Amino acid sequence: MADITGAREAVLYKTADTLLNARRTGIAIADLPADLQPGDENEAFFVQDIMARAFGEIGGWKIGARGADAEPFFAPMPAAWIGQNGSTFAGPMYRLNGVECEIAFRMGHNLLPRSIPYTRDEVIEAIASCHPAIEIIESAFADTTTVPRLASFADMQIHGGFVAGPAVADWQQINWANEKVTLVLDASVRLEKVGSNPGGNDLLRLLVYLANEGSVRTGGLRAGQYVTTGSWTGVTWASNDSAVMAEFEHAGSVAVEFAKVHLPG
Repeated sequence: MADITGAREAVLYKTADTLLNARRTGIAIADLPADLQPGDENEAFFVQDIMARAFGEIGGWKIGARGADAEPFFAPMPAAWIGQNGSTFAGPMYRLNGVECEIAFRMGHNLLPRSIPYTRDEVIEAIASCHPAIEIIESAFADTTTVPRLASFADMQIHGGFVAGPAVADWQQINWANEKVTLVLDASVRLEKVGSNPGGNDLLRLLVYLANEGSVRTGGLRAGQYVTTGSWTGVTWASNDSAVMAEFEHAGSVAVEFAKVHLPG
């Protein structure tokens, strides 16, 4: 990645502060001022990393791709935003209550940066477990569909939370191309999909990418971190006081709830 000058870094810190303030207060902004817009992906990722540091330890990474052969893109998941299965998410940051059904992997040991790329087998050996997961979608922006792509990327790639369900036994035997997922919102089936991850059915290629090309940004994958591999259902918008469940045919189920009232922090 190209170096960012000191003067430009100062601007991007202001970008991060603007996004963080909107997130923490729950007072959304329409867009970033023109002078605070990231100029390219490198700058957007720089802002992501500043925001993640503001919340402390990195609990994992979200990664996905727009096609089976497309280059992946990823963002950090703060540990402070990771809940237990069935958790209730509350507070001013939870305004949009978007949910996505995903498959995630938990690392069993470190994959630190090295000059020789990790093989697929080495990455598999480093995985401790596979889980059904729900990613929560939140944003500093009032409407995530109207802001420039790079601004949305800078805003933590609209990541707002994560919950993993129980570990899946014999996950390597699951044919992801035929795996069915059902999204249940407030006891009603909202969506049913089969093999619907836009990044394709080879979920492990995303982890191999993250362990190798992605290590420039991540500093390596760490034991205990989760890697979630893209939405099978797109974004579904829940409401305050909603209960959500993602149920995979073979990979199990996971649930989250949203508080009835999100009081200021």
